[in-house]
Amino acid sequence: MSGTPTVAVFRPDDDRLERAVELLAELGAEPAPDPMLAVEPTDATPRTDADYVLFTSKTGAELVSEAGWEPGDETVCAIGPATADALRAEGYAVDLVPEEFTSSGLVAALESRVDGARVEVARSDHGSAVLLEGLEDAGAYVHETILYRLVRPEGSGESAELAADGDLDAVCFTSSLTVEHFLAAAAERGVQEAALEGLEAATVGVIGEPTAETAAGRGLEVDVVPDEATFEALARETVAAIDDE
Repeated sequence: MSGTPTVAVFRPDDDRLERAVELLAELGAEPAPDPMLAVEPTDATPRTDADYVLFTSKTGAELVSEAGWEPGDETVCAIGPATADALRAEGYAVDLVPEEFTSSGLVAALESRVDGARVEVARSDHGSAVLLEGLEDAGAYVHETILYRLVRPEGSGESAELAADGDLDAVCFTSSLTVEHFLAAAAERGVQEAALEGLEAATVGVIGEPTAETAAGRGLEVDVVPDEATFEALARETVAAIDDE
């Protein structure tokens, strides 16, 4: 591939998007930032009677702090290092981070411990059923608290038009919802079919198998699924895959 590749990134419009843009630029790409997620807090906090409290995002960690959550004796679990770092930055101790930074990884880390235990899952309204079902199968009494809702920002979809015009070399989808919101934005702009055709010639990178399954189910051919479920790994491997084509 010659020239500077254009890579779309869909992170929420906060420091995550800023860091993603900086990283893509460092990797030699031209970032096309197009936030596909916006956060609507519910001001809820985890229940106080749980043996385990599970957090699945940096956003959740920050929101419970803002809402004044004060943990007791429960075991605090983070789905991955970014969530753990965010919890610690807010002054919370983190007791467990799974080896695999996914819902199934959390289940694998906890399934031998939670039989008969009360487990609180504190997350967005679009969390994977894998986590709840896996913990229930392990014998836990599971309760879910919705800390925030994820919505599609107004004005999103510039990347869909780039894809439709054949001007997008790659995309970095960071969740199933970013895939769904990208296609919804494309449809809203009347370019969904053309955007899908444009992505056939682009490199499609996704975080994790659930996102890969969503993308494939919506007609996208996935090229990159990094072993490590972090944006840095996704960006590096996606840009490298562009160069290999």
